[in-house]
Amino acid sequence: MSGWKHRSQRLIRILLLRDRYLMTKLLVFSALLVVLPMLLVGLVSYRESSNVLEEEARDYSLQLIDQVQLYVEDYLRDFEINALKIINHPDTIQFLSIESPEQLEESDLVYRIRNVLKNSAYSRSDVVNITIILDDIQVIDSADVADRQSVLGLRDEYWYNTIPSSGEPKIISRLIMKDQDEQPVISIFKRIVNPQTLKPFGMLIIDVNYKRLQDVAYKVQPGETGYLFMLDEQGYYVYHPDYKKIGQKGNEDDVQAMQEKTSGSIISAIQPHSLLTFSRSSILKWQLVTSIPYDELMRGTEYIGKTILFTTIIFMIIAYLMVIGFAASLVKPIKQLHEYIKRVEIGDFSGKVTVNSKDEIGMLSHGFNKMVDRLSRLLEEIYFSKLKAAELGLRQKDTELKMLQAQINPHFLYNSLETIRGMALESDMDEISVMAASLARLLRYNIKEESSQMTVRQEVEIGEIYLRIQKFRFEEKLIYSFDIPEWAMEQNIVKFTLQPLIENCIVHGLEQSAGVTMITISASRSVLPNTFEIRIADTGPGIEESKMSGLIYKLEHDEEIELTSQHIGIMNVHRRIRFIFGESYGLFIESQSGSGTTVGIRLPLLPTLEERRKLNV
Repeated sequence: MSGWKHRSQRLIRILLLRDRYLMTKLLVFSALLVVLPMLLVGLVSYRESSNVLEEEARDYSLQLIDQVQLYVEDYLRDFEINALKIINHPDTIQFLSIESPEQLEESDLVYRIRNVLKNSAYSRSDVVNITIILDDIQVIDSADVADRQSVLGLRDEYWYNTIPSSGEPKIISRLIMKDQDEQPVISIFKRIVNPQTLKPFGMLIIDVNYKRLQDVAYKVQPGETGYLFMLDEQGYYVYHPDYKKIGQKGNEDDVQAMQEKTSGSIISAIQPHSLLTFSRSSILKWQLVTSIPYDELMRGTEYIGKTILFTTIIFMIIAYLMVIGFAASLVKPIKQLHEYIKRVEIGDFSGKVTVNSKDEIGMLSHGFNKMVDRLSRLLEEIYFSKLKAAELGLRQKDTELKMLQAQINPHFLYNSLETIRGMALESDMDEISVMAASLARLLRYNIKEESSQMTVRQEVEIGEIYLRIQKFRFEEKLIYSFDIPEWAMEQNIVKFTLQPLIENCIVHGLEQSAGVTMITISASRSVLPNTFEIRIADTGPGIEESKMSGLIYKLEHDEEIELTSQHIGIMNVHRRIRFIFGESYGLFIESQSGSGTTVGIRLPLLPTLEERRKLNV
């Protein structure tokens, strides 16, 4: 529950721009006050204008479609009358009564029927060909070009089985070969029915010049680039400006949507979108469709959009000018107050904020001046009290140090160790002599050396002395090695760094392990620029993962780490390195339980003596 509350508060804080500058808030909110209403008005206007343009285009297209539909229906109805005249002609009736090819050979009916068809074709200039088929007996046409095989091929067309058996005409568009070239025609198919059996036994085909339908369609111009096309009841093109599409099926989604209603309009599913207005002919069973590109239809709304955009920009400029003028009188004294606050943050209490008004900002500035004045007096009092306390603390530390020095005289220790060394040499006890000399060297380094920085070479010598002393204690259980390049020996390191870290390897690696422990001290250049690293690694038991993550966290956050109460802690070394060289340097730890521990020292890389000589040259 508290997490949800925190997230909701954070969201409100972002939406209200609580963490933004006052000038930003004024500009954003003023823009919202102007832009949002303008966009809302523009959106409503745009939608309404789009609906009006669509409605007008739809009504206009339906009027065009109705005119074309009436013309096409009347035009094709005339051919139905011609078809009846041909079928009811005496010669045609006699031809239809033929029952075998042999009867045709004995008469001149083929010649007379062809004359009937030619006379009917010549009576209309738009008739291309008239064909009459007597099933399984004879095929005759007015142009004398049809053969039985080509006519029988019509049975493979998708529309052939849709020709009514009742004798009602079927009108389709198709491509025929004429003069070795494809030519579009409108064909009226009418089955001839036997009056005795009422079964179809022939067919009459009238092919009409496609150009008449094309001329009518070209006169219909919906929009600048729109056009009209026609689909049959199965969704195939019977007319299209591109006659190559005749006989092909239209887009299934568009066809399905148009077949659900007798008239209306839809947006085409084909890209780019078009407005399709359609109406179905109850006589022809065709869908007459006008197509207008939607971009062209919506072109009139561009003016509205540009007007809204121009108006919005003008109002934005006016609003911003007013906001800038208002903000100048509001933000300027706040910025002045903020500058004085930053000066106070760094301890500068001089000067006062100029108060030019008696409004809330003026009252705030006046109160700030009084607060700074009082704070300055309080800090002076605290400073002097802290100074006295620090002085007393230093005197106390100095006293304690002198008391400690009085308890242990270094010269007494050195002389005692030299005496032990001499006695060991007289008794041929070389190991005791070496150990006493090493211990004396270690004490002199820790007590007499006053500089906070030493060379790596000096620290390595002290570390080796310390390991030599521990070797007398642990013998074969302790193995150590140094891998320090010569360039690293010249680098600087904080005094008393290696020996405490080596001591931690002894305490937590060697003493905790029953077997042999290897301690390796190595140096290498770091991947970080101008940095090198010294690594002290042991083969001891390592550190558990849970403890390891805690050690890394404390090192990164500068928290106290004491590995034992008897030994100098890692944090002591880490803090001294950071204090002398900076926050980018210090210690890092790498360890896994059972795989040993590595403590690394990250230090600044200085130019070597040879590199400095080259630079001087």
